[in-house]
Amino acid sequence: MGRRQVTGASAGVGRATVRLLARRRIAIALLARGRLGLHAAAEEVRAAGSRALPIEVDMADHDQVIDAGRRIEDQLGPIELWINSAFSSVFAPFQQVRPEEFRRATEVTYLGYVHGTRVALSHMTPRDRGTIVQVGSALAYRGIPLQAAYCGAKHAIVGFTESLRCELLHERSKVKVTMVHLPAVNTPQFDWLLSRLPRHAEPVPPIYEPEVAARAVVGAADQPHRREYWVGTSTALTILGNRVAPGLLDRYLARTGYKSQQTGRPADHNRPNNLWYPLDGPRGHDYGARGVFSSRAHGRSPQAWLSRHRVASAVGLLGTAAGVLVWRRK
Repeated sequence: MGRRQVTGASAGVGRATVRLLARRRIAIALLARGRLGLHAAAEEVRAAGSRALPIEVDMADHDQVIDAGRRIEDQLGPIELWINSAFSSVFAPFQQVRPEEFRRATEVTYLGYVHGTRVALSHMTPRDRGTIVQVGSALAYRGIPLQAAYCGAKHAIVGFTESLRCELLHERSKVKVTMVHLPAVNTPQFDWLLSRLPRHAEPVPPIYEPEVAARAVVGAADQPHRREYWVGTSTALTILGNRVAPGLLDRYLARTGYKSQQTGRPADHNRPNNLWYPLDGPRGHDYGARGVFSSRAHGRSPQAWLSRHRVASAVGLLGTAAGVLVWRRK
């Protein structure tokens, strides 16, 4: 029985990933801060026929992550797959984000990945096997306004992971590390992140359901030989566009980035947020995987399939090209 571990497992992409893995009837450790969401996710795992080990942990606290790793090894067995997806952030112009808030968002989103990776490697390296999946973002390559803390952390994760990958190659390690870069996803984050925007925050369209991201994450775990996977055409265009014309994107986002991240509804600045403490949902209801934008979200991404099946895609394109050449000769 494989042992899988998912951070940020109580909601959003992490929750959707847990649901997908649970269908395989394996042992899964779930790490998150929110008790209700965490235990609700564990019940879904058990209902699907898999074994669940929910662990309340703040990924920003290295000692807590170490303890979580020990519990997983003691109660489930060797860790074979570790998926980092936990994060927090602040929606606001940079100068409106307090230093302690920026530090906290960085500690959860960036150092949480560092801590998780360190603990995973401490168990995987002696056995010389295992896979680590870093859930990234198109914003790991292209910063946008109003999300400086999140974009900075995601950029840092890329640099950290690339350095680590080189070291593992130098050591001829069989431990694999891969990244999955996501587009805008319909998760509960827009209802629980700290926001100082005048209107309610929303993802930049096009929006995808978290199940699209989960399929890509699980696919990357199954095929970790690739450095990274891109999910959604918007992710590919963002990353490639930033390589070609970053200055043009600066001006475009300066014009459109504020409006595209806010709905027409006024923000409720008195609502609780999860930057410092977990939110277990109103009246005991956990947030689940999806946010409130399902009416506008895509349930599939052809580009994500192409990213996972490059050989098949290349063969198909070559076949099409050959067919065109034959047709032209007739």
